[in-house]
Amino acid sequence: MLQVHKSNQRGAADHGWLQSNHTFSFGHYYNPEQMGFGPLVVINEDRVQPGKGFGTHGHEDMEIISYVLNGALEHKDSLGTGSVIRYGDVQRMSAGTGVRHSEFNHSQDDRVHFLQIWIEPNVKGIPPSYEEKHFEVASKTGKLRLIASPDGKDGSVLIHQDASIYASIMNGDDHLEYAMAEKRLGYVHVIRGTVEINGQKLSAGDALKLSDVTHIEFKNASDAEFLLFDLPY
Repeated sequence: MLQVHKSNQRGAADHGWLQSNHTFSFGHYYNPEQMGFGPLVVINEDRVQPGKGFGTHGHEDMEIISYVLNGALEHKDSLGTGSVIRYGDVQRMSAGTGVRHSEFNHSQDDRVHFLQIWIEPNVKGIPPSYEEKHFEVASKTGKLRLIASPDGKDGSVLIHQDASIYASIMNGDDHLEYAMAEKRLGYVHVIRGTVEINGQKLSAGDALKLSDVTHIEFKNASDAEFLLFDLPY
């Protein structure tokens, strides 16, 4: 099965200080046909005005991943962690038994633009933890770079779920293929540009759900950047 979810089909929220697009049902946006995909339950594309952000709030039993697209995102949490992440940085917070944190635009002049991703863990009640890694542009260009995995291999951040996330930047004659194991789900979220995936042409904000598919082909890209999720049912 291939199912395209277009950018303009996402939920939209404008809070003044925050403009957000919700791929799946979130907050006041509810779509019974978009309740997640496997353990992937949130992909929010957030744009936060200078100096603004999300005040201290709590999470439990969730893997929360931030992927910055532009600007600088400041993070503080009840674990004592504080950092500022920028393009190329991937931040993972395992909420476990409970963690409180805040996220703010570090700049007083420019918006911060990032993806917030939530994945349900396959184990509950673990101690909360935090991790961040930087992935150079070259490591993603013309290839699928593993950025999150169940075992932290190849320098990826570790997530508590049988899921892997790859990031890629493609253009022109770049051609990539990915083999899916049986009984797995594939999900692609396009960050920018355009790319053809298994015959489907996708643009920024579009997504593709794949099930009962063993082969994913990426080609005919123009200034494209995207995330590929390899997920359990």
